Amino acid sequence: MNAPELAFFSINQLLGLPPLASEHGGMVDHMMEVVNWFMFILFLGWSIFLVIVFTKFRKGRHPKADYHGVRGHASTHIEIGVVIVEAILLLGFAFPLWSQQSVNYPSGGDVVKMRAMGEKFLWNFQYAGSDKSLGKVHLKHIDVAAGNIIGRDYKDPNGNDDFIKGGTMTIPVDRPVIIDVNSKDVIHNLALVTMRVAQDATPGVHAHMWFKPTKKGSWDIICGQLCGPGHSGMRATLEVIDQAEFDEFIAENSAAAAKQFAEAQAKASGMPAPAPTASPAAEAPAPAPAAAVP
Repeated sequence: MNAPELAFFSINQLLGLPPLASEHGGMVDHMMEVVNWFMFILFLGWSIFLVIVFTKFRKGRHPKADYHGVRGHASTHIEIGVVIVEAILLLGFAFPLWSQQSVNYPSGGDVVKMRAMGEKFLWNFQYAGSDKSLGKVHLKHIDVAAGNIIGRDYKDPNGNDDFIKGGTMTIPVDRPVIIDVNSKDVIHNLALVTMRVAQDATPGVHAHMWFKPTKKGSWDIICGQLCGPGHSGMRATLEVIDQAEFDEFIAENSAAAAKQFAEAQAKASGMPAPAPTASPAAEAPAPAPAAAVP
């Protein structure tokens, strides 16, 4: 049997599962494939059983009802078998995948750190900037009128070059990414289907998820938790780009963010904003007028 014929029998593909673009996603897809096949076989078996029951025990064949029910133990054996298979799926697939994600939690300078803040009905993404350190946030600091839309703590120096982009998450290919997921109002869910990861965004809770993208491209980000009448429109875009493009993206936005952070920090502390640095020509004292020649 050749590859195209094998692909035809993939339930994941028949169900329209989006393409895989993360390092760990292969194990997730394999688990889903096994579960889908198991559920299909279970559905087929129970459907055949119902047809047999409706045919064999119809009223025409048994005018008088039998109130004693099934006397055999076949159904009990089937139920025990289903429990055993479900335990195998849990112990053989779900636990190892969870363990892999926990034990191999990334660290070091290669990690991209960012934050996803959900609200009705949009996503805002905070980037760590050139220093690769993500500043703190707290719901009590939110001041939309002042431009602090996610509650950044301007007293935290780690956030001095952080910047925020709404609607688009930009990350580099082949680097581990850790996302701090939070919410401003109700429970949302950051679902990156092509990366095979999702995480609930709960107000006041800093939940984390991580993955390593392996393909460049552009895909949808959705909210996987029913969050209100605008839930279906709570979408964003995931952009996976080259490392060089990402470095340029970070450098351009960090410079402007550092200036905005200094202004916001001064405003929060009640101090005047720092004056722009004057040029050397402006700082030099004016020359004294020449003495008149007699």
